[in-house]
Amino acid sequence: MQDVKVLAFDVFGTVVDYYSTIVREGAEINHAKGLDIDWGKFALAWRGKYIPSMQRVMRGEGGWLNLDALHRQSLEEVLREFGVTGLTEAEKAYLNTVWHRLQPWPDAIAGLNRLRQRYTLTTLSNGNMALLVNMAKHSGLPWDCVLSAELIRAYKPDPRTYLMVGQLLSVPPSEVMLVAAHPQDLQAAQAQGLKTAYVPRLLEYGPNQPKPTEPAPSFGIVANDFVDLAEKLGV
Repeated sequence: MQDVKVLAFDVFGTVVDYYSTIVREGAEINHAKGLDIDWGKFALAWRGKYIPSMQRVMRGEGGWLNLDALHRQSLEEVLREFGVTGLTEAEKAYLNTVWHRLQPWPDAIAGLNRLRQRYTLTTLSNGNMALLVNMAKHSGLPWDCVLSAELIRAYKPDPRTYLMVGQLLSVPPSEVMLVAAHPQDLQAAQAQGLKTAYVPRLLEYGPNQPKPTEPAPSFGIVANDFVDLAEKLGV
């Protein structure tokens, strides 16, 4: 781990809590529009379309679309599934940008600031550039730079997304560590020579979801949160 110079962070679920943010903003919509949507179920249904939508793009179905566009397509589907008809186009457009306003996990900013004392911190996210920059501004995320899969028009786990970090920051893959809450993401990074840190987020899918009981996968570091990650990296 002494060779690591760059920490690259998965964002959705790892750095920020999309479930609680969508539920909170959804409660405001319920109040304003007189609706009775279960926004916890809505958030999970919306997120559930994330991977299938990107897989369609990577199969070449319909050309390149960034994540904002994919989220909007998925939003229309979920609104229909939940029978929601009372939102204007402007209201739907604003709801779609909730992904730009996601709140960080309680440990995230303190941990990132501590890690930044030693490492270059970047995103490595399927989120598009505008989304990631707006999120960083909104939530005060202290990145040194923002890297998005949009830059190479590919989505994780395409190998090019992981190799992009070292290529753009002029370091070999072995000097990049991916920090993520998702084992499949980390395994794909390992296959390209990146170091890995697993930070499980037990509340990613809300408070009522079953928690994993299997042992933590064998990655370079397993940490409880970003502050614990800093401790284990000696920062």
